[in-house]
Amino acid sequence: MTTGSSRTTRPTAGSGGISTFRGQDRALRADRLGTLGLLLSVLAATAPLMVVAGVMPTTFGVMGIVGQPLLFVILAAVLALFSVGYAEMSRHVHNAGAFYAYISRGLGGTAGAGAAMVALVAYNALQVGIYGIFGFEVSGLFATYLDTQVAWWIPPLAAVLVVGALGWLKIDLNARVLGVLLVIEVILVVIFDVAAIGNPGPQGLSLHAFNPDTLTGAGFGTALCFSVAAFLGFEQAPVYAEETSRPHVLVPRVMFLAIGGIAVFYTITCWALTVATGPSAIVGTAGKQSAGLLFFLTEDLLGNTFTDVLHVLFVTGMFAAMLSFHNVVARYAFAMGREGLLPAAFGRTSNSSGAPGTGSLLQTLIALVVVAAFTITDSHPTGDPTAPVLRLFTWMGSLGALGVAFLMAAASVSVLVFFVRRGAVGAQFWRLAASGLAVVGLLFIVVYTVKDFDVLIGAGPDSSLSWLLPGVIGLALVTGLVQGLVLRSRRPEAHARIGLGNEAFQLEKAAGADS
Repeated sequence: MTTGSSRTTRPTAGSGGISTFRGQDRALRADRLGTLGLLLSVLAATAPLMVVAGVMPTTFGVMGIVGQPLLFVILAAVLALFSVGYAEMSRHVHNAGAFYAYISRGLGGTAGAGAAMVALVAYNALQVGIYGIFGFEVSGLFATYLDTQVAWWIPPLAAVLVVGALGWLKIDLNARVLGVLLVIEVILVVIFDVAAIGNPGPQGLSLHAFNPDTLTGAGFGTALCFSVAAFLGFEQAPVYAEETSRPHVLVPRVMFLAIGGIAVFYTITCWALTVATGPSAIVGTAGKQSAGLLFFLTEDLLGNTFTDVLHVLFVTGMFAAMLSFHNVVARYAFAMGREGLLPAAFGRTSNSSGAPGTGSLLQTLIALVVVAAFTITDSHPTGDPTAPVLRLFTWMGSLGALGVAFLMAAASVSVLVFFVRRGAVGAQFWRLAASGLAVVGLLFIVVYTVKDFDVLIGAGPDSSLSWLLPGVIGLALVTGLVQGLVLRSRRPEAHARIGLGNEAFQLEKAAGADS
């Protein structure tokens, strides 16, 4: 079923929400996010300080890629190409299911069902993975500042409950919480950048990290995936489309602001790390300091007090990311429940806040189960990062990054098909060309990620994890595709609604009036 721009009935004065054919509890509340609120919600998921303190040292130290700043520039270009078609699609599709809604519009309901399941698994993995490094850091702070030994799994379990509770609250409140945490951590990292560039290491203000020769090596594929994971969050803007007053304007605007801001911020900060140590020493220093690289450098450049504050902001930044990903998972579950891909209970919102409460509960339960599973299987002493960081954080983060990269590639293909079928090749030619280039770049990333997955998760080439973990994404895809085929056979009317969101309700209403 091909349709034009999606429409929802506008809220009446004082209604505070969308009035749909199926009732107010089947829609997310509109007019709740403006440009700033949406931008903060999206950027919070990128967890800037977690990327600077976690992703960047890993790419330098484990994969030996000195040219990581250049890698951010290249990936920003690829993701900008992706966003050209993705943003244009957002003018035609307003659905909290975002990726799967877009894919279903171009490639059909069955493909959309497969994408929905991949998205649900991938974003859950990204959210849950953060609990690992969160627990390790918080337990380390207790040991350092309070001389108290706290098992790594206690802080995550407490955080799961707090995040779950906030998931029930208004998105306005969540945006404010995310925004305050985000702004503070960005300011502190910028202060470090200025200090590092103003007081460079022994090699001065070297631009060697931007030399293309620095991208060669066996770790290039894994570095590519890690760097993609650093950008994740910008693509979540369409998830909140139903909660904005002008989604066709705000969603594209926020996406491009996010990509541009992230790219500049990460490129400069990553370069500042190489300047602080010297390009020739960055790999060795990062390998020795690991996630402590940033704090090691700030102690020398800015003192202990600044470093202490940075440690605290590292924790709050991770919390902001967990909350942001939680909101995205809840909205995917809401969209899937509304369209028959999950039980109908997931397709209703809370009467008090308008939030997708059942989806929030689902994500909270999944997080509790996964954290508990890693806790039970952890036989290492307190303070050992193996279970929380090297397993929970790395395994789940890698799994989620792979899933989202695959969804981006599929969404770019869907953009091409969508506009070609609508006879809009001439009008959208440059956007379609950008989407075609994005497909090539994103598929390259997906293939390299799968190929080097054993390095990515720190396992040997013969480890079953090197195919089991990517296999989770494959299993989710197959499960969703089978579900889509069953729906098409047994409930064709439900299959035809996949990806339509509120628009499907309006079509049903019109059909009922004509009968």
